[in-house]
Amino acid sequence: MKKVINIAEARFILNVKKGFRRWKEKFKKDFGPETRLSSLPTEAISFLAEGRGESVLYLYDLIMNIRELGSCLDFDSLNPNEKIFVIDQYIFLLDQIRFECMKRIGWIESYPAESYPIAVMIRDFEKIAPFIQAKPPALSPRHPGYKKYEMLSLFDKETFIRQLIPKALKQIKSLKK
Repeated sequence: MKKVINIAEARFILNVKKGFRRWKEKFKKDFGPETRLSSLPTEAISFLAEGRGESVLYLYDLIMNIRELGSCLDFDSLNPNEKIFVIDQYIFLLDQIRFECMKRIGWIESYPAESYPIAVMIRDFEKIAPFIQAKPPALSPRHPGYKKYEMLSLFDKETFIRQLIPKALKQIKSLKK
């Protein structure tokens, strides 16, 4: 009996492979359609969480390859709507990476995107992002600011978490050494 091939899924897998090629070279690890932020090495989380310089290109390259927009080198040739779309996905992914960083250092218990593979968050961005962005990460009861956090509104909880990012980035860098 012949095997039925889902062309859309096969194309997605190929695009994921292309999107992760730079990551594989840099981090010496295989990544694929099921790779979650939690499975990334701390070195990768620390690098990607910086959100500047070369780390931006790695995320742009992944997003653009999965969304069939070329590679990060093609960003400047995208039309304005495509650029905004890539930037929106980049900001969304950067947030999730930073939340994973906070989880690794024990500052948050969980975050809504942790159960999704990275490639699926990109492919299904329009469906997943609104759900994920509506719920802030859960601060760990062990964090010194937990009592203050618990008394805040949903909006203020998100602000509180975001204010922790610079300190979290410094702390995660010390873990990778």
